Amino acid sequence: MPRTGRLTAAATLLAAISVLATACTGQGGNTAADDPGKDVTLNFWHGWSAPSEIKAIEENIARFEKAHPNIKVQVTGNMTDDKINQALRAGGDKAPDVVASFTTDSVGKFCNSRAFADLNPLLKKSGIDKEKVFPKTLLEYTQFNGNQCTLPLLNDAYGLVYNKTAFAAAGITEPPRTWSQFTEVAQKLTKTSGDSYEQVGLMPTYHGYETTPMRLAAQWSPTYFGADGKSNLAKDPAFAKMLTAQKDLVDKLGGYEKLERFRNTFGDEWSAEHPFHTGKVAMQVDGEWRPSMAKEAGVPFEIGTAPLPVPDDQAADYGKGYLSGTIMGIASGSAKQNASWELVKYMTTDTEAVVAFANAIHNVPSTLAALESPDLQVTPESKTFLDIARHPKSGTTPAQADGGTYQLTFQDFAYAVEKGAVADIPAGLAKVDQQIDTDIAKAK
Repeated sequence: MPRTGRLTAAATLLAAISVLATACTGQGGNTAADDPGKDVTLNFWHGWSAPSEIKAIEENIARFEKAHPNIKVQVTGNMTDDKINQALRAGGDKAPDVVASFTTDSVGKFCNSRAFADLNPLLKKSGIDKEKVFPKTLLEYTQFNGNQCTLPLLNDAYGLVYNKTAFAAAGITEPPRTWSQFTEVAQKLTKTSGDSYEQVGLMPTYHGYETTPMRLAAQWSPTYFGADGKSNLAKDPAFAKMLTAQKDLVDKLGGYEKLERFRNTFGDEWSAEHPFHTGKVAMQVDGEWRPSMAKEAGVPFEIGTAPLPVPDDQAADYGKGYLSGTIMGIASGSAKQNASWELVKYMTTDTEAVVAFANAIHNVPSTLAALESPDLQVTPESKTFLDIARHPKSGTTPAQADGGTYQLTFQDFAYAVEKGAVADIPAGLAKVDQQIDTDIAKAK
């Protein structure tokens, strides 16, 4: 599962990655000279920490080592990107050779700084046509300016998880498909209690866990940057429309302050006390992991899943959603890049390995072949997210030289809009564009 603090974590990494750029050699796969057939031990660092996730990684590595008996993999889990970057800067035998990261928003920085090696030469050497292996959207968030410094390792698709029992009690027979229906259903499902709530149909504020501006904006199919590379938020009406629609929903459900007071009573996102589990929230913007987590928490109601609603004027595109996921790369400073490539290639392109890992941790597979594999375990709930991942109009946030900073700038503006602190959204977006362009120019 992803970590909600990805953007915040990405912001703290920017300085570290910038420093790292001066220490990295920028070595690409075409200059790797090690013999992958010789006995070697690789250091593989990743961020998973839950027992089931650790077990799934260990099983995947065991399968790899069986197929490559000369390569041993020393696995270190629960590693933050901050710790990974510190180790990469320090270098030496204990530094990671291969890294799996949740921070897709930092791909632009990883590539631009040459912290990770360009995998294009290794893909070509192995005869792998990446366009035929990975979905187009996943390739978009794993490369920057032609530098494929990471590859997708599983996929996260975002949709709507809802309480079917609450729907039935409110006389709602199917999930909403358009934003106007979404607003109507959210109001029907909201039950007030004095100056607070017994239940909200949806927690629409941007701090409501996965209900981020980027997740919602994806339903409007926005264009973050123009053909000239400049920030495009003021010119593309999608952003103003999304911000206005979300603010309208906040107001109709009781207003920002009332909703935020209620949100502060919520349990941890990754615990059994999640507000969807406890019935405080009837609809949740979330990923493919939520239904299984809710079942493990023993919820007393039936769970449904659906794509997020789309704007009324884009009803024909219903089924799309926001995509992101885990990335995998090879440290540019590693002296074992060819051997490291064997591990990366196995974990990211081997259909059996990808499917087994996806089944184990309830994520969406990241290759086209794995998405269609008969061995993929598909439940009625997970099928929704698999379909979102396949939808041709599902989108993501593009990689940039400043990593996720441009998203933070947009997100901060969205916070101000939902509070009612912005009188002129188009004018505000124009200022956001200026800030984003300035930050990217500095990063370059």
